[in-house]
Amino acid sequence: MGVAAGDRPKEARAPLAAVLWWLQLAFVRTGVLPMLLVVAVIAFSISSKHFLSADNLSNVARQSTFLIMVSMGQMLALLTGGFDLSVGTIIAFTSVSGALAMAKMYVAYPHAIVLVIAVGMLVGLLGGLLIGVINGIGVAVFSVSPFMMTLGMSSVGFGVALSMTGGVPVYGVPDAYGNVFGFGRWLGVPAPVYVTIALIVAMYFVLNWTRMGRYFYAIGGNRRAADLSGIGTRTYLFMAYVVCGGLATVTGLMLTARLGTGEANIGASMPLESIAACVIGGVSLRGGTGRLGNVVLGAIFIGIIQNGMDLAQIESYLQLVVIGVLLIFAYIADNARQRVLARLRD
Repeated sequence: MGVAAGDRPKEARAPLAAVLWWLQLAFVRTGVLPMLLVVAVIAFSISSKHFLSADNLSNVARQSTFLIMVSMGQMLALLTGGFDLSVGTIIAFTSVSGALAMAKMYVAYPHAIVLVIAVGMLVGLLGGLLIGVINGIGVAVFSVSPFMMTLGMSSVGFGVALSMTGGVPVYGVPDAYGNVFGFGRWLGVPAPVYVTIALIVAMYFVLNWTRMGRYFYAIGGNRRAADLSGIGTRTYLFMAYVVCGGLATVTGLMLTARLGTGEANIGASMPLESIAACVIGGVSLRGGTGRLGNVVLGAIFIGIIQNGMDLAQIESYLQLVVIGVLLIFAYIADNARQRVLARLRD
């Protein structure tokens, strides 16, 4: 006759309870990302023999760099209790403004390639940062909700980018720009990977070794408590959106080099994908919780999903469905993590 689980001796239940406790702790610390990564790698390895090839893995690394950069900026907005829906528009506006400046400079100074590229990158950088600054002022100074502020700026920036180009790609970008920043390699590693690694190191230092990083977490955890503690919450909210815009701007410059043209339509999926990467990586939508390493892995996971679906010849429209489902799943998992965390604290 079998013995019910509730009738087991304490000695038999103790190891099981310990295993369950450690599983809960691992879930709270890492979320569902490790499990999803393992499942994705196994599934795509079975579906395509090319998935684990060196060339394809290098391609995944290069493709993931753009989302990693944007997701790191999105993480800052989420840490402070908001989010940025304008990152796609920042990428597009940076691409258009930078490409237009390069094209016009290249006609006037065809032999000054370095100057042309430098001026174009500077114009693109300033254009993208301008949107981040406006977002920061709206959220921090005028207390506009991040949803309304960044959604409004997304529409404004996209409209300006379209009016600048008439909806036509901007040609005339020097080939040297793409050869260095888009397709350049050093020791066999694509140039965007080096840029992304440098930004990851810088972001890790900011979040873990500076006052600003600690204050981002404090504001998202409890803004009123942060105010009472003497933290200039408006200043750091402003900085969160400026840095977020800056990282999206760098992404726009790198994508422009890759495409060789200025595009007003690039980056449209970045708001959804960057939020998904952060939430899958364990960043709480309530603010105050998240780890940079997990966000990077979350962006790589989405890159793996997209690459695997490309190899499986799944339509791009269906890929958007998959990303949306993953975002919903990650949100449900985040709620579950909060409940498990509350139980462990009790």
